[in-house]
Amino acid sequence: MSALRKKFGDDYQVVTTSSSGSGFAQPPPEKKKKRQRFVDKNGRCNVQHGNLGGETSRYLSDLFTTLVDLKWRWNLFIFILTYTVAWLFMASMWWCIAYIRGDLHRAHNDKYTPCVANVYNFPSAFLFFIETEATIGYGYRYITDKCPEGIILFLFQSILGSIVDAFLIGCMFIKMSQPKKRAETLMFSEHAVISMRDGKLTLMFRVGNLRNSHMVSAQIRCKLLKSRQTPEGEFLPLDQLELDVGFSTGADQLFLVSPLTICHVIDTKSPFYELSQRSMQTEQFEIVVILEGIVETTGMTCQARTSYTEDEVLWGHRFFPVISLEEGFFKVDYSQFHATFEVPTTPYSVKEQEEALLLSSPLMAPSLCNSGEKNSSLDCLETLEDNDSTTKLPAKLQKITGREGLPKKLLRMSSTTSEMTYSFGDLPMKLQRISSVPGVSDDKQAGRASRISSEPMSKSVADLPPKLQRLAGGGGGRMDGHLPPKLRKMNSDRFT
Repeated sequence: MSALRKKFGDDYQVVTTSSSGSGFAQPPPEKKKKRQRFVDKNGRCNVQHGNLGGETSRYLSDLFTTLVDLKWRWNLFIFILTYTVAWLFMASMWWCIAYIRGDLHRAHNDKYTPCVANVYNFPSAFLFFIETEATIGYGYRYITDKCPEGIILFLFQSILGSIVDAFLIGCMFIKMSQPKKRAETLMFSEHAVISMRDGKLTLMFRVGNLRNSHMVSAQIRCKLLKSRQTPEGEFLPLDQLELDVGFSTGADQLFLVSPLTICHVIDTKSPFYELSQRSMQTEQFEIVVILEGIVETTGMTCQARTSYTEDEVLWGHRFFPVISLEEGFFKVDYSQFHATFEVPTTPYSVKEQEEALLLSSPLMAPSLCNSGEKNSSLDCLETLEDNDSTTKLPAKLQKITGREGLPKKLLRMSSTTSEMTYSFGDLPMKLQRISSVPGVSDDKQAGRASRISSEPMSKSVADLPPKLQRLAGGGGGRMDGHLPPKLRKMNSDRFT
C-alpha cells in the first residue's frame, strides 16, 4: 500500500487494487444473467434484417457492395464459380464452331485450314481458351484467317474476360484492403469506470493504438442505448442518446499515439444525472463507443466500435497509469491497460449531491423571507438578524452603522423609519420591491413604520434580560437616563 501511495501520490488514497474490478469492499453481488448486447465487444452489431419481402432486389442493384459485404467463404466460392463457368462457356463456344465447321474430323488433314489449328475435341478447345485468356500463347493452337466467326468470338472473349477480371479481382482487392482489420489493433478497455476527476463525477474509459502508424483525424463518439417510455405512453426500445465526450471543447479530436482516457462529465445535461451506485444495480443500459479515423498508410477511413453494459461500469475505480519516462523515450506498458484500482468516491448521484448542497447552504436563509407572501418587511428583517446577517459585516461598517456590540433586541427597539429606509439597500431585491410598492404615499409608509416600530417597543422591555430591565426601570418608558453615555447619544441621534 505504501508503494502504491508513493507511486500515485497521497491524494489518491488507494483503498485496494484490482485488475478485474469488483467494486467497493462489499460482498460480491449475485451474478446477473447475461443479456443480449446490441454491439459486441469486438464491434459487431447484433442486428438481423428479416421479412424484407420484395426489398431483396435492392441488393442486386448494388451487386459490387453486396459481394464485398459477403463473408470470405462466399466470396471465394463466387470467385471460383464465376471463372469456372466463364471458362467452360467460352470453351464450349470454340468447340461448337469447330464442330459446325467440321474441323474436328479434318484436323489432321494438312491440306485443310481449320478455324483453330490443332483443336480436335473439347479438352483441346478448353486449353485454347485458357491459353488465349491468360495470354500464355504456347504457339501450338492458334486462330486462322479463314474463320470470321472465330474472330468475332475472340473479340467477345477479350471484352468479357476483361469485365470479369475487373469485377472479381477488384472485389477481392477491396475486401482484402478493407480497414476493418486495422480496427483489430485499436484497443478499448474492458471496463468503464466512474470516479471523481477535477472535482466532478466523471465516466471514463480508455483507448489505445497498438501500431506505430497514426490514425489521422481520429474522432470518438459515444451513444447511450436505453429503453424508455415517453409522457404520451410511447415505448422507445433502444433509444439513442448522445454522451458528450468533449464535442464543445474539441476533446473528442484525439492525437492517438499513446493510450488516452476518454471522459464524460456527469452534470445536469448528462443522461447519468440521476445515476447513483445503488440505482446502477437495477438500471439497464449500453454505452456504444465509436472511434473513427483515417489510416495513415492507405488513406481509408477506419471505424472501431465497442460497448459497455451496466455491469461493465465500475463505480469508484480509476485506471492505472501506463506511461513511464525512460531514457530518451516514453514507454507504454500495455499489461496494465485494462487494470483499475479503487478510490474513494461518493455513492450518490450528481442530482442527490446538488440537492444536499442546496439544503446545507447558508444562502438558503434569505429565501425564507420569500416563502410567504404575507410576511411584512419587518419580519424579514428580524429573520435576517436571527441568521446573523448583521454580524457578517466588516468591523468598520459595523462602527459606521452603530450596531457594533449592541444586542439585537436593543437594535429592534431603536429602529426608526429612517433606519429601515437606510437598511433597504442591504435587503434582497424582492424585499426592496415589497417596501417600495408604487401607489403608497410617504405618509402612509411613515405611519405604518411608526405603528410597526411602536409595537415591539412596548413588548421588548419585558423580553430584555433582568439587568437591562433594571436599567429601563421596569416600565415601558424611555430608558435614556439609565443607558451609558454612548448609547444615549446614539439613541438621541436616531430619534431626532
